[in-house]
Amino acid sequence: MKEEVGLWIDHKKAVFIFGDENNILTLKSNLTKNIHLTGGARGKTAYSANYFPADDQIDRRSNEYLNKYYSDVITHLRGAKSIIILGPGEAKLELEKRLSQEGLKNSVLSVATVDKLTDRQLASKVKKMFNEARATIQ
Repeated sequence: MKEEVGLWIDHKKAVFIFGDENNILTLKSNLTKNIHLTGGARGKTAYSANYFPADDQIDRRSNEYLNKYYSDVITHLRGAKSIIILGPGEAKLELEKRLSQEGLKNSVLSVATVDKLTDRQLASKVKKMFNEARATIQ
């Protein structure tokens, strides 16, 4: 069972640190900026050279990808007693909300804004944060 898990996440990938820096897993989201859809048009037919999908279709498709991505991330976090979530943007907060909905909110020790790091830097930061958390509990 995973006791402590550190996670760096954005909308493109998630990097998990299980226990120590030797146990690292990277999960990609498959979300791209250019989501191609068929059907619907903004005043153009699907056969037109200037066809663009409606914004709500793009948003729906993006949400489908993100929901699957967050479900995959949560699968890797299940069973962890302590979770630290790091990341540069909104993904960390969206995941925190999903964890709350899944009943895993009590496992989250900390959520912090952190830019991209190498795996070694991330492992070091997560280790330091867990050590600080343990020190405040004692």
